[in-house]
Amino acid sequence: MENKVTVIIPNYNNRQLLENLLKSLDDAQHKYPFSILIVDDNSQDDSVEFIKENYPDIELIANTQNHGFAYTVNCGIRNTTSEFIYLLNNDTTVNEDFLIEALKTINSENNIFAVSSKMLQMNNPGFIDDAGDEYTIMGWSKKRGDGKPIIKYAHDSEVFSACAGAALYRRDIFDEIGYFDENFGSYVEDMDLSFRAKLHGYKIYYSANSIVNHYGSAATGSRYNAFKVEISARNNIYMIYKNMNIFMLVLNFIFICLGIIIKYLFFHHKGFEKQYISGIRKAMKSRGNLKKTENIKAKNYLKVEFEMIKNTLTYIF
Repeated sequence: MENKVTVIIPNYNNRQLLENLLKSLDDAQHKYPFSILIVDDNSQDDSVEFIKENYPDIELIANTQNHGFAYTVNCGIRNTTSEFIYLLNNDTTVNEDFLIEALKTINSENNIFAVSSKMLQMNNPGFIDDAGDEYTIMGWSKKRGDGKPIIKYAHDSEVFSACAGAALYRRDIFDEIGYFDENFGSYVEDMDLSFRAKLHGYKIYYSANSIVNHYGSAATGSRYNAFKVEISARNNIYMIYKNMNIFMLVLNFIFICLGIIIKYLFFHHKGFEKQYISGIRKAMKSRGNLKKTENIKAKNYLKVEFEMIKNTLTYIF
């Protein structure tokens, strides 16, 4: 009988971190059985050989070129038939009950599409790394709870987006709303997916007892770098273009422009202003390649707009 959940791990290098993760998943499988699928995105270290030699029972897809996060996880999703998909970064480890608790949360309501686990800072586990993500009318996404004590995030709650570094999804809803947008490559693709799900009337939740430990930025090497700044800037424009209708664009236009100016000043201070502007220019030139989110009920746009306003006020105050 097929397992109800498939854990999909997109992998690119960092074999030692992957080994730590797989050891923790071994312990978790004793509490609740699940399948594991690793999609390697053309790692240049010995990741593939390590998996084949030490975990021959784990299903492995080895790409021959690097495609980015969205393509890699979509490849995994399309090669599974389980009811639920759990996406997990290779720079994480899990607590034994991480999946049991995420399933409790997602099964609490039929219209929950995704559940974001409680991600803790690997080297400082008393503090949050990510407790679900939020989105504002300024076009900014924000890691909820980042750097704050875990006691402040002790209860399940609805959030704007699930962080795809550690999140559970209902597989059948992907067929309805679409998979991760491969035009995004890496970064912001999970926010785009959650935005789309909300426009279709689904909810996203945070599970306080589904605990995952996270190093962070293991693939790119730092919180801010030229590649990440440029791609994130492009993808933030992509997300606005795809998911906001005329009503939302008009209502939020001034705030979005203000958000762009503030971010430009921030990245100018960091020395990445050229990459930030380059990302926005690339987005404006290539946005026509995107498939806009359509056939959405007006009330769903209003609900999402209200949530974005609420998140903005929370962010400010």
